[in-house]
Amino acid sequence: MAVDIRFPLLQVVGYQNCGKTTLVEKIVKRGTEQGVKIATIKHHGHQSSLESLQLEKDSSRHFKAGASATIVEGGGSLQLEAKTSGWTLEKLIQLYAFFENDMILIEGFKKEDYPKIILIRKDEDIELLTSLTNIVAVISWIPIQCKFPLFHIKDEESYLRWIFSEVNQ
Repeated sequence: MAVDIRFPLLQVVGYQNCGKTTLVEKIVKRGTEQGVKIATIKHHGHQSSLESLQLEKDSSRHFKAGASATIVEGGGSLQLEAKTSGWTLEKLIQLYAFFENDMILIEGFKKEDYPKIILIRKDEDIELLTSLTNIVAVISWIPIQCKFPLFHIKDEESYLRWIFSEVNQ
């Protein structure tokens, strides 16, 4: 199913413990400082289900009673919890189309074909550069050579500047 995208999407991918969440946090923080509204989608790569957002609240009680979805709105916030057998990345992106975003950051979902930054922590991770599609940049912990824009993990200012110059095109 094609998704009507009205805002930039950027994936942050790599193997476990390579710094994906930290990088997403840095991008969101910088974007927020610049007035960019960023929504995030994170892939929960485990087989276990997610814990309820607020275990002791009424919405959690509704969900435990069998509601297929609950939404709580108040104080300028909205929380959604829903059960489904098919939360594809495309459906999550469509859901975010209802919100006022300037950008969506996706953590994980390696095999999807959106523009992605690959994090390389060790030599074994380099295979991602040939096995994944739509790579726009690489951030590496180790010295490597590649055909994509390449940044060292400690060169935060350079890769954040690059990300926001690319997003704003």
